[in-house]
Amino acid sequence: MKKQLNTTLTYALSIIGLLCCCFGGLGFLLSGPAFLIAHNKLKDATQNPDDYEGNFKAMNTAKTIALIILIINVLYLVYNLYIYFSGGYEDVFQQFQEAMKEIEAKA
Repeated sequence: MKKQLNTTLTYALSIIGLLCCCFGGLGFLLSGPAFLIAHNKLKDATQNPDDYEGNFKAMNTAKTIALIILIINVLYLVYNLYIYFSGGYEDVFQQFQEAMKEIEAKA
């Protein structure tokens, strides 16, 4: 019985990881495993092509998407850590409060 190259899990983890990028870059917790799953499946399928069936090109595309989303998340995480440790969040929070006051004044 041949094993399937199922790309659904990789795509799902990658897309959810992209959505979690908005939470300080924490989407790397999902896109990282997605990339590793796709990489390991492709490596196993390349070594034993008779044991696997499915679209190798689709799995390679899923691996590329997972890698791109992983890079985006890591860059955003590094950016947020830099802002946090350099004290920049105080300025961001102050700008947020000023914007909220303007919105309340207009309403």
